Order: sequence, then structure tokens, then C-alpha cells
Amino acid sequence: MIKLRKFDPARYLDSENMIEEYLLAACEGGDASHIARVLGDIARARGIAELARKTGLTRQALYKALSGEGNPGLATITKVADALGLKLSLVPATPKKQDAA
Repeated sequence: MIKLRKFDPARYLDSENMIEEYLLAACEGGDASHIARVLGDIARARGIAELARKTGLTRQALYKALSGEGNPGLATITKVADALGLKLSLVPATPKKQDAA
């Protein structure tokens, strides 16, 4: 009999390049709950206990906020991103058109 287990992306986030690509793909979709869940996957891949120490948040608060079911505030996302060595930035959704000279 074949044993199956639930897919856990955190098991496959074993390099900085993999983490970067995973996060970029999530951000392209623009779904806030998906982005929070992806940050949670990254946090688990790197160690949730260490992230809790760096952010000053409890592990339970991090699990809830980054589950995709919670609704973390910008302050929480900023703390998590900083602790993960990430930087938040907002860029124009569409490139500016060059003026024809």
C-alpha cells in the first residue's frame, strides 16, 4: 500500500534561488492570502522558532498570520520580511511609456 502525505512546499525550499522564485511567483498573482501563505512556507523552511525570536512574535501568532487564513497587518508582514532578509517594495503595475521624441 502506498502512503501519501500532504504536500509541503517548505520541504523543497532548500536554496535561496528556490525561495526567491517561489516568492516572486506568489507576488505576481497579487493574492494577499497566498503571499502570506508563501511567507509562512519560507518561514517554516528556514525555521519558525528563529523567525519568532527575530520578530518578537510568538510561533503561534506567526503560524496563524502566515497560514493564508489569517489577515496579517502590514506591520507583521514587514517584520517577517525583514527577519527573512527580504525587502518590501512597491513598483508601478505597468511600465511607463517613453515619450516619442
